Amino acid sequence: MLVTFSTHSVQPETTKEKLLVLGDSLSAAYGMQADQGWVSLLSKKWQTASHAIEVVNASVSGETTTGALARLPDILRQHQPDWIIIELGGNDGLQGKSIKQLKQNLTQLVEVSQKMGASPILFEIQIPPNYGKRYTQAFTASFSQVANEKAIPLVPFFLSDIAIKPELMQKDGIHPNEKAQPEIADKLSEVLLELLGIKKNAS
Repeated sequence: MLVTFSTHSVQPETTKEKLLVLGDSLSAAYGMQADQGWVSLLSKKWQTASHAIEVVNASVSGETTTGALARLPDILRQHQPDWIIIELGGNDGLQGKSIKQLKQNLTQLVEVSQKMGASPILFEIQIPPNYGKRYTQAFTASFSQVANEKAIPLVPFFLSDIAIKPELMQKDGIHPNEKAQPEIADKLSEVLLELLGIKKNAS
């Protein structure tokens, strides 16, 4: 499902940056209303601060890198974003998909985005340690490897401070709950504004 959040009233003469979030359940407000998720809260935060950024959430719960790669060209043609966040890979890992295939898919997601005029921002993803030390380490390392190879920004695992707090996680231990979403939005706001080269105005 595509959800678009406009961060300010429509003004024809205002130049807007468009940021598209291509993710899975971690960005799709899994287990809660869409407006409770960090993407919606981030958009509202930027609106309050008068940042001229339009946010499009193209995240789908359960999405894999393979699934996202299949639908990416149509999404890019429809929305023509300036920036695209790639927050994917978690479901690949949980399904035990090969690290080689994960890296190939992430690389293609980056390349397709660039060819269609969007600047990618790759989100590092981590999976539970019960998948084995060798696999989990290789899994996490694949994100920095792709980011380095393609010379694009890498955002460290954005749930690192959340996942260790049971009160901020849903019962499955994988998804952050609604209480965690404002904290995620605040954290990512700082990171993304810097990457987008936008000065932070006073709220």
